[in-house]
Amino acid sequence: MPSRRRRVSWAMALLLAVIGAAHGAHAAEPAAPLPAIESFFENPAFTAALLAPDARHLAVRIGGAGKRDLLAVVDLETRAVKAVASFDDVDVGDFEWVNNDRLILNTIDKRLGVGERQFAPGLYAVNRDGAQFRQLASRSGEPSARGSLVRALLPWHTYLVRQKGAQDSEFVYVTSQLPQERGQVARVDLLRLNTLNGRTTAVQGPANTRRWMLDHTGEPRLAATLDARTESIWYRDPATDQWRKLAQFDLYQRGPDAFAPLAFGPDGSLYVTTEGATDKRAVHRFDFAANRVAPQPLVTVRDFDFSGSLVTTRDKLLGVRVLTDADGVEWFDAEMKAVQQRVDALLPGTVNLLSVAARAATPWVLVQSYADIQPRFSTLFNTATGKLVQVGGTYTKIDPAAMGRQELVRYKARDGLEIPAWLTLPNGSSGKNLPLVVLVHGGPYVRGGQWGWHPQAQFLASRGYAVLEPEYRGSTGYGFRHYRAGWKQWGRAMQDDIADGATWAIAEGIVDPRRICIAGASYGGYAALMGLINDPALYKCGINWVGVTDIKLLATGHWSFTSDMSDTYKQYGMPELVGDLVADAAQLTATSPLAQAARIKQPLLLAYGAADRRVPLYHGTQFYEAVKRTNADVEWVVYADEGHGWTVPKNRIDFWSRVEKFLDKNIGSGRQVE
Repeated sequence: MPSRRRRVSWAMALLLAVIGAAHGAHAAEPAAPLPAIESFFENPAFTAALLAPDARHLAVRIGGAGKRDLLAVVDLETRAVKAVASFDDVDVGDFEWVNNDRLILNTIDKRLGVGERQFAPGLYAVNRDGAQFRQLASRSGEPSARGSLVRALLPWHTYLVRQKGAQDSEFVYVTSQLPQERGQVARVDLLRLNTLNGRTTAVQGPANTRRWMLDHTGEPRLAATLDARTESIWYRDPATDQWRKLAQFDLYQRGPDAFAPLAFGPDGSLYVTTEGATDKRAVHRFDFAANRVAPQPLVTVRDFDFSGSLVTTRDKLLGVRVLTDADGVEWFDAEMKAVQQRVDALLPGTVNLLSVAARAATPWVLVQSYADIQPRFSTLFNTATGKLVQVGGTYTKIDPAAMGRQELVRYKARDGLEIPAWLTLPNGSSGKNLPLVVLVHGGPYVRGGQWGWHPQAQFLASRGYAVLEPEYRGSTGYGFRHYRAGWKQWGRAMQDDIADGATWAIAEGIVDPRRICIAGASYGGYAALMGLINDPALYKCGINWVGVTDIKLLATGHWSFTSDMSDTYKQYGMPELVGDLVADAAQLTATSPLAQAARIKQPLLLAYGAADRRVPLYHGTQFYEAVKRTNADVEWVVYADEGHGWTVPKNRIDFWSRVEKFLDKNIGSGRQVE
């Protein structure tokens, strides 16, 4: 059966091997001349670790060459390792502690692209010693029950809640995302689930709820509903146990009174984020008595919108995790501030993020560390002994000494707007007169990146290319004005920001103006095509994977395939952010690559997933048919099993091997000298 567990004997040996491979940026071997492409794009063997609420045990997700990812538990007193959940046909996916003795998990098949996946994630629970294993939710394609004595499983559209519950009983909360036509979500129900017997109780909340938030005791306390384009925030008052509306606002335009719930503190306070009267998003308390956001911000971040989370134990607010250029924690608790200083002294040169257990009965603290040249690795710090114990590392074949340094730079766009950008330079280079890849992030209305080790940029840098990743207008994280300036600017000012970044790099002497290529996925793929159209003298080649080629197709779809974009976004979001199909018809035609395909004369690499539901394959096939009529130098590849990006390692390796050859031919050492 698809959900059959398997027992494995290699779990302890594998975990010990992973532990032995974990390393810090200061402990690297001499750099190899050219790191293998597989070391950037294979699935890591170690991917996650999570302390139990009492910090006596550590749950880890580990795999290996030819092995499925499994869930194991380490006894932190005896160091004994026990494999507790594994499957013949899938990998362990997300997991969370239910309580000190029990875990809940779902699955994913990391060997298949989305087009070949036949099953939903399902839900399972198991004790930390491997006992009381139980399937709770079906994976699609399975029967809903196993025999007359087995209780019916929850339906396949039941999912983990991305919040910790009380973690003091066998109960958790899960969501049931009720689908409607074309797979879109009609509403999201919240269920209280007994992980021992599979029984559930539905939480009664407002109609049309799309999101739920638990309070610090693990109880449902907040709900967000959506009616057309109006979002409402509801609060279940503990004094009356009744839901009341706190606020409502336009989902897209937002407005000065709009806010986003962040978390509940141990004292019951609700923390929210809002721009308020300023440009940058900050953290505020919500005043329940006045039914409004308190005007005084509690956490602000210079040059950035607040993005982060509260760091708490079960009864105390310890600090707040904040993303600026990199992740960090601002500690309010003096003891944790001192622990941070001790860890930083032991692990210099890396960002070190501490995770504390909710009700720790041991001195263990989990540490996740990384740098721009160092992939993430995990250690345990013992606050009593002051010792670090290695747990595991991702991308352990990477030698930090061979990686390129990254920095956040800022340049002025032609209209004076300041544009942040991530610049990665090849290791050992002079930083002058380099070939450049302008790597454009997708979204587009998201933050593109942060300081750290990233496989795509580092792979390109390892091949000798400077990499510039602009946070063009419309990107989030840098203030509302920066975000708002990108509305209806596809192919226009957003595109100019990207070109102005390449021009800045030329003026700084970093880049050889004859060797610049533009590349990206999704919106980034769209921008790569529009870059070749708008700035043919600047870019010598382009790489587009899973990119939009006709803006109007995003809204209208196509007879041969259905997009997964919601009707709400198409009706309300796209006219505001991208353009109205009627009022902005001329602009959308002028800024759609499909209509301008004959203008692209540069070498071009196109790659698409046949099962893509975000940017369906017809975006690629229609454009390819159009561009090849006037451009003989176009490479085309379709990955039959992939969706909106490459999830299968062999496909990632194949694609980036193609990128390597394409770049070398056009702007690298193999190019024809002009």
